[in-house]
Amino acid sequence: GACSEPRSQDRFICIYAAYLSNKTIAEGRRIPVSEAVANPTATEIQDVCSEVGLNVFLEKNKMYSREWNHDVQYRDRVRVQLKQEDGGLCLVQFLSCKSVMLYAAEITPKLKRRTQKTGGGDQSLQQGEERKKRKGKERKRSNLVSASSLWYCCQKHEWKL
Repeated sequence: GACSEPRSQDRFICIYAAYLSNKTIAEGRRIPVSEAVANPTATEIQDVCSEVGLNVFLEKNKMYSREWNHDVQYRDRVRVQLKQEDGGLCLVQFLSCKSVMLYAAEITPKLKRRTQKTGGGDQSLQQGEERKKRKGKERKRSNLVSASSLWYCCQKHEWKL
């Protein structure tokens, strides 16, 4: 990278994929929705940051505390060096953690692996419309849980009744 290798990597800033995702602020987003990315991965963030010349590395199996989905896709976190040992900036255009996040969010959708996956996008839109139609019906139902759905849930999660 543009920066010399520091002695302590604990001074690197942490960026989780949830910070850039188009979720709610309560779910971990730290940038405006207008700039957010749909399902970013830590690997994509790492690629974008290293491409611009930042000193960056990926920490495997580090979970974001607000991430309820413990899928492998959401596991890792990115560590980025903003400042040198003497306190000077590594790259002048990145003054803060937020500037790095906004840059990563801007470039991530333009990555080759993202632009190649154009076929599946239409399907998710259709599912979203179906959900909106169903939502009204679901609200009319009472909040009681049927015994069969409870049994199914317990079987799925291997809970004991």
